[in-house]
Amino acid sequence: MVLDSLKVSSEQFWMSGIFMGIVDLVFILLLLWRIKSSRFRELRWTLVAAAAVFWSLFGVVLVWVFWESYYQYFYPGWFRLGGILIFVPVLYGLFAFAFHWLAMRLPGNPLITFCLLAGIESVLEHLGGIVGLKILEVSLLQEASPASILFFSFPEYVFYWCVVIAIAALLYGRQKRAKLSHPIEPA
Repeated sequence: MVLDSLKVSSEQFWMSGIFMGIVDLVFILLLLWRIKSSRFRELRWTLVAAAAVFWSLFGVVLVWVFWESYYQYFYPGWFRLGGILIFVPVLYGLFAFAFHWLAMRLPGNPLITFCLLAGIESVLEHLGGIVGLKILEVSLLQEASPASILFFSFPEYVFYWCVVIAIAALLYGRQKRAKLSHPIEPA
């Protein structure tokens, strides 16, 4: 497979991190324009559900596509057959809940705070991969420095979480419109 010989360099991570940072800035500005703080507060459970579904689907696709070039080196074989779904929905649902809970309690705009928390979690997650799972020993990452991977991971995950926020906002808006168009009559 073509992906088996793929190698990602530090320079590619640095440049991709800068590019993703610019994309994130635009995405966050669009989300801020469409989702006010009061609306973001209402998204808690929809965010949790959207995160669980998004990260589960995304995780399955990543594991399936990059199994031979990356994930097989540190995940057991049953992860490729959907085993990743044992923990991803719960873990990322909990992340969404925790990020939202903290974002509503910390100073500043909660949507921005949520994204910053997601980026910080990503750096910690990737640091765990570098130190605990030894991902730099995988052929794919042998030309990359730890710093470049951590630099890229922050805007990478901010982007993914912006997608989750957008999905949650769309689902929440649809649910709210459905309730307004079909009110429940008191008995």
